Amino acid sequence: MDRLGDGLLLGVLDATPACVGILDPELRYLYVNPALARLSGKPADEHLGRAVEEVLPFTGRGKGVLREVLADGRSREGINDGVTLSGAGLEHHSWRGAYHRLEADGDVVGVAVVIMVINGVRHQHRELERVRKRLALLDRAATRIGTTLRVDDTCAELAGFLSSELADMAAVMMYPAPHGSEHLPEHHPPPERHGPVLLRMAGVAAVPHLQDYLVEIRATVGEQLHYRHGSSVQRCLDSGRPVVENQLSAEELSRSIPDMEHFPAHRAVGVHSDLVVPLTARGHLMGVVVLVRVGDSPPFEHQDVVMAQDLVGRAAIGLDNARRYAREHGIAVELQRALLTEGLCPRPGIEVATRYLPAGDSALVGGDWYDVIPMSRRRTLLAMGDVMGHGVEAAVAMSHYRAMLRVVAADGLPPHAMLERLDELITRSGTDRPATCLLVLADPENGECLYTSAGHLPPAILAADGRVGLFPVPVGPPLGTGFGGYEMVTGCCTPGRTLLLYTDGLVERREQDVDEWLGRLTRQRLPSDGSLEDQLAVLLAGLVPGGTAEDDVAVMAARLAP
Repeated sequence: MDRLGDGLLLGVLDATPACVGILDPELRYLYVNPALARLSGKPADEHLGRAVEEVLPFTGRGKGVLREVLADGRSREGINDGVTLSGAGLEHHSWRGAYHRLEADGDVVGVAVVIMVINGVRHQHRELERVRKRLALLDRAATRIGTTLRVDDTCAELAGFLSSELADMAAVMMYPAPHGSEHLPEHHPPPERHGPVLLRMAGVAAVPHLQDYLVEIRATVGEQLHYRHGSSVQRCLDSGRPVVENQLSAEELSRSIPDMEHFPAHRAVGVHSDLVVPLTARGHLMGVVVLVRVGDSPPFEHQDVVMAQDLVGRAAIGLDNARRYAREHGIAVELQRALLTEGLCPRPGIEVATRYLPAGDSALVGGDWYDVIPMSRRRTLLAMGDVMGHGVEAAVAMSHYRAMLRVVAADGLPPHAMLERLDELITRSGTDRPATCLLVLADPENGECLYTSAGHLPPAILAADGRVGLFPVPVGPPLGTGFGGYEMVTGCCTPGRTLLLYTDGLVERREQDVDEWLGRLTRQRLPSDGSLEDQLAVLLAGLVPGGTAEDDVAVMAARLAP
């Protein structure tokens, strides 16, 4: 180096932010300044005497350019690429390089390399590519996760997506419902810092070659597992932040799995890394999602954590919606059933049977209702109604209308006058929930029934041959509109014939019009001499297969005694 300059020159080279290297005619390092050493990820003295491609490999014409500079003495510039060990691992860099031949006393002594790193453009391209992949993944997740309002279905979809995109195995673990309750908890206290935490496996999935592994560790939906203090799951719940464990030691693995009986199975498949992400929505912690990598899969990196948080965060909103739906749906169904069974008791001269089916997953429970009200002279008022809307509010409105009808019926008015009075009361109450209603006043002594309708579907009568026919009733406006104008018709009630009252959920289908709905009902064949319960069972089996309808179903069968 004495022929290349004095100590002052070397001091300047050492201080410059540019990466500077001096190579001999064989392209071996004679000098490397600190900036170039940082770029390559190796100390400066480890460069000396080594060929340039051993430390800073070039792509393209890199090494050829250096030989051209040595051969003709013309300085050159250009952009090049290389892979170095700088930072935590292999990194790809781009730089603008200037290459100058060095001479001393007429002899070629080497070449000087001056590099300015220009990673900005490449870095932007990499970031844009990461963003593109991230958005594409989130877009696919949006179509595959949360397709239903069932909590376990959503958990299964989330686990399946994560195991196919980010991990070899994924499990969704949620706090279990309180003892004796069918509803998932609205909130859950933080886990004990020095005790185990109990979680319920709500969804689990793995890549195909790990299916036997899932069976061996008994990873099944519904199983409740205790995670001990210090486990990655407990630490995630405690902090509310993701926990990553790469290159798990035997001790770390044993601490994080819920059952030591399955430790050999975990080791046998090569479990080496786990990532635990909190399942949080609207500020409430519902559980965790556990991702596992095995065998030749790489450890989890920062980008994996970011992506997992995005996916789990979005899925958590869907899970919270499903949980809220399940909770409200359950409360509404319980309220509905409690109200509908209240006050129903046997009446002399008439048999009555009722059934109520809540809607399937596509809607909340509605405001369907029925009632059997005793009247004077052994008469009985049968009522079937449907309040607009769904949910707890509709069920509460239904109970108000039902109570109003009982008050109105106590005055002994004819059925059409009852509807006039009921419409007036509901309108004056200021409600924004209209309702349909069908009233039938059954009079066994006279063998007749009086019918009136406020926007409701017509009643049906089961004939002696098992055929179902519709009884036409003039249709007035729904209750709560304030229009009034209801008519009453009289029909013969032969003992032994069955009268059927129902709500539109029994026959309505989105793809059909009203005539098609009612045609489905009249095509039914029921056992005319069977019990009312048997007749309703056959009717529901024919019109609501599987017991799940698009909307609530309320149905009543009534028969005058001989």
